[in-house]
Amino acid sequence: MDAMQRPDLLIRPYVDGDALGVWRVLEPIIRAGETYALPRDMQEQEALSYWTGADRQTFVAEKDGGVVGTYYLRANQLGGGAHVANCGYATSGAHRGQGFARKMAEHSLDAARAEGFRAVQFNFVVEANAPAVHLWRSLGFQEVGRLPEAFHHPVQGYVDALVMFRSL
Repeated sequence: MDAMQRPDLLIRPYVDGDALGVWRVLEPIIRAGETYALPRDMQEQEALSYWTGADRQTFVAEKDGGVVGTYYLRANQLGGGAHVANCGYATSGAHRGQGFARKMAEHSLDAARAEGFRAVQFNFVVEANAPAVHLWRSLGFQEVGRLPEAFHHPVQGYVDALVMFRSL
């Protein structure tokens, strides 16, 4: 099913009542340590503070009243770099491969445009995260930098991280 044809998915701004649902999405991703450069033992409050910080807008993807994904949108830099957005995305394990990440990504590009951003940059895409790399490329992101062996993957060892960029 095309992600744009997902009437069963609602993407909306995060509210405090979403904390448990967002944590249920984030915790297994953090514990696995395969896609984010976050401490694998990061606790709930620290993770939620990071994901929903004052410097970002956080959204949740909801299906049948439950949180199945989340993303944040923020300025990648301050001052002269504040016109470039940065995002982070997470989808629950049970909902991967069903178009939810694509729908969130498309929503984030629209939200970034609406906020006046001129581009989106991902600073640290773990190359071993093939589904994410494939999704970003399919949405027009280009690899503009490579950080050799910058991420210590718990299974694959040291792998490259990519810097990916797309103008809006």
